[in-house]
Parts: sequence; C-alpha cells; structure tokens
Amino acid sequence: MVGGLAGGQPALAAEVVSGSRASTAVVGSKGHRNAKKEKKMRIVAVEEAFSIPGVIRQEEAIRQRMQVPEAIKQEWFRRLDDLTDLRLADMDANGVDVQVLSYSTPGLEVIEDPAEAVAVARQVNDFLAKAVAAHPKRFAGFAVLPLQDPKAAVVELRRAVKELGLKGVLYNDHVRGHYLDEPQFRPVWAELERLGVTLYLHPAVVPADNWRVFDGYPVLVGPSWGWTATTGAHALRLIYSGVFDEFPRASVMLGHMGELLPFQMARLDSRYDQVPPEHRVQHLPSYYLRNNVYVTTSGVMSHAALLGAVHAVGVDRVLFSIDYPFESSAAAVDFLRSAPYAPADLASIAHGNAERVLRL
Repeated sequence: MVGGLAGGQPALAAEVVSGSRASTAVVGSKGHRNAKKEKKMRIVAVEEAFSIPGVIRQEEAIRQRMQVPEAIKQEWFRRLDDLTDLRLADMDANGVDVQVLSYSTPGLEVIEDPAEAVAVARQVNDFLAKAVAAHPKRFAGFAVLPLQDPKAAVVELRRAVKELGLKGVLYNDHVRGHYLDEPQFRPVWAELERLGVTLYLHPAVVPADNWRVFDGYPVLVGPSWGWTATTGAHALRLIYSGVFDEFPRASVMLGHMGELLPFQMARLDSRYDQVPPEHRVQHLPSYYLRNNVYVTTSGVMSHAALLGAVHAVGVDRVLFSIDYPFESSAAAVDFLRSAPYAPADLASIAHGNAERVLRL
C-alpha cells in the first residue's frame, strides 16, 4: 500500500512526494530475498574520509574531541592515511565499487589565515585528483574550499571541478564560527549552482561554540547527538535565509539520514505560519528539503530510519554512504542489501542516485 499501513504490517512503502518518484518497498519470500543477495549490485559510497599526514593536525583534534578508546582511534588514523592497500581491500571484501573520497574532519575550517587556507585547499585537491586518476573506476572526490576567503573559494571551486574533475564540495559545518547563509558566501552558492555541483555539509569535530546543555556529558557533543543538532541547524539557516530562493538549483547533501531533518518536516511546516512575514521564504521548509537537499545514510544503519527518510524526501534523493573508516563497511553494506525495497529502488539508493547527482 502506498502512503499507508497494511493491517498488521510495518510501513514498507513510501508515500508519494511532490516532485519525486514514489518508492514501493517489498517484503518478498525467502527465495526472493536470497535471489536478490546473489545478484551483484553496484554500490557507490559517498561519504568516505581520507587524510594527508602532516597537512592538518587531525589526530590531536580527534583525540581531544572524541571520547573513543585509543585502539579504535589508531585504527582510524591508519585507514585515513591509506588510499590503496587497506581501502581497496576493504572495498573488494564488501562489494563496494566506488568510494567518493572527502578530506576528513577537522579540515580547512580550523585554519585561521586565509592565505594558508587557500594553499592547503590547492594541496588537498591536487592530492585527491591524483588519487582518483590512479584508480578512476574505484574513486571519485569532493573538493575542499578555503571559505575563509570566499573570492578565492570561488576560484578554487572552479578549478577543482573544471580542471581536476572533482564532483562537488564537502565542508565541515562552520567557517571559524561563520555559517554559509551569511552574505559573503553568496558568490560561492552562485558558482555551485552555475557548475551544477552539490555541497556536502558535514559536521565539524571542533564546534563553533560550546552548548551548556552538553556540560558534563561529552557523549552528547559528538556524533551521537551534537553534530546532528548543529549541522541540521546550519542546513535550516540555509533554508530560512533564502539561499535556495536566490539559487534554486543549488543543493546540499546531509549525512546521517539528513541530520534527522526529514523526520522533522511536518513540525517545521506546522510552525511556519508563526514566522514573521519579513522573515519568510517562498515555500514551506519541506519544499526545500524535497528539492534542494539530498540525504545520505552515513552512520545510520536502521531500516526504520531509511524508510522514514524515503517517505519524507523521495527515493530519488537518498544516497548510500558508509562513513569509512569511522563505520564498518561490512555492517553498512549488509544494511543496504537487506533493506526492504524493490530492486529498482534499492539500486537507486545503492548507486543510481549518486551517479546521477554527481555525474559519475
């Protein structure tokens, strides 16, 4: 049943979403499920981190900000620095055809000097382009941008896409406390729209500020909750500031099932009539989540959450990602392959949407 519940059954079909193709999830027989598993499905993972030793002091920031056992961190660092042996072996073992690589957090957002940020952006993007060129069937890449200098960021964005062949941008939340709805970043949005590439808005391991509600509870600060709250709020700033009214073909990607915004759409819309007229935008918030936002699965291996996200934004706007090496490739791929969707819709999530949006 589309848009409702069959008696005694979970919601396994997505409702029709304006501007998106509806998805029909299926619960097949055991034989059908086994046949699906036996058939090779192409998999593209779109939020997969790497680092370059010595460029940014990532290990120190990760150790200070993330309450994780040291042995786990050491394994992260080992895999972040590797772009061939460990990574390709992991991809092969788990049936991942392509990783879309992005520079790990903390990234350029921690650099204070704009000139240094420009130089590091060029270094990282050149390194990434060479890595992709060495394995063009296995890797694609998201550029970094020196947003401390928006004019230079526009120049580097153009170079990264047109000359280096990178597929978009990944940026870690704030620009030393500034957010991308602010007027100085409008030229960057204009260039993103002109080039037809997306900006993946990713959490930052170093926050813009400290929330008192997190005091004494470091578990709340990072990926379990704080990153979702801050990155989701940043995305809402983009919506409520009119960025997507001014640049209607611009888009952002949000990981972790859209930083949970798809599940808040009805609440956002129901409260919108209380917004003062001078602060309103052209559409309800849900419109922008369905037309200017792409959702990825990174780090949320829940079929209930996946079904809810597809219900909310449409199957054509949901992309698979692992969040390698911070999440298990085996667990993420098993979650994807066992998702209760018809083969065509599962293929869209697994690879088709990424190929279309990123022009792979």
